[in-house]
Amino acid sequence: MEKIIRIAVQKSGRLSEDSLKLIKECGIKFYNGTGKLKSTSTNFPIEFLFLRDDDIPGYVSDGVADLGIVGENELVEKNKEVETLKKLGFSKCRLSLAIPKGEKYTGIDYFEGKNIATSYPKILGDYLQKKNINAEIHEISGSVEIAPSIGLAEGICDIVSSGSTLMMNGLKEVEEIFNSEAVLIANKELADWKKEIVDKLLFRINAVQKGKSNKYVLLNAPNESLDKIISLIPGMRSPTILPLAQKGWSSVHSVISEDQFWENIEELRTAGAEGILVVPIEKMVI
Repeated sequence: MEKIIRIAVQKSGRLSEDSLKLIKECGIKFYNGTGKLKSTSTNFPIEFLFLRDDDIPGYVSDGVADLGIVGENELVEKNKEVETLKKLGFSKCRLSLAIPKGEKYTGIDYFEGKNIATSYPKILGDYLQKKNINAEIHEISGSVEIAPSIGLAEGICDIVSSGSTLMMNGLKEVEEIFNSEAVLIANKELADWKKEIVDKLLFRINAVQKGKSNKYVLLNAPNESLDKIISLIPGMRSPTILPLAQKGWSSVHSVISEDQFWENIEELRTAGAEGILVVPIEKMVI
């Protein structure tokens, strides 16, 4: 029997799209047609289970799936015994408290003795306890934003990305209580052979993520400015310096983080750098 591992992925939505994009960028091929709940890769020992996001922590904890990609909000809310292997840097959002726009907000004490509707009673309860606020939590599974307008609660606690949904429902965000992004989780009792496959997957993910956060920079510079320019774009080990046909000039090639490049761009130009090219990196192995 072929040795493969199972990974649980959200079956639809933004988290699903971002997760599958990452997997494909790792060079892993599979077919996920509409309505398909299982798929096996054709070039990597992994099988995909397409599930509801709130079911993923339980499936991984129970060993039905070896790995899972899930939002931290669902992971913390479900409170299952799993291992978090890696934060993935996408599908970022926040869990926030919101109240009707016309209400005057006076601080977290505003919620003392009030009713709050949410799909995240554990995260909200832990936060309120930490703040010593006594409030009644009403757990509802969807359409949380409607709760204040129908008299169910004075406020809500829900996932916020842009805030547009709150505004459309006459609400305003008043307290940010939890920040979330996609994470890769694993069952805590993986066999050694499964861990070997997981390590290979993590190697690919790290290579893709490293590539995204770095850029390949090429520029031309007068030789008298090389020491200054090298100090600004030091690269992984050191830049590559190649002589140009024009005497007294060189081409400098380096790999640096995108943030570092933007911090140093003006100094590079002041030092005499010309013809600066910034090229994306698909994957980066270090």
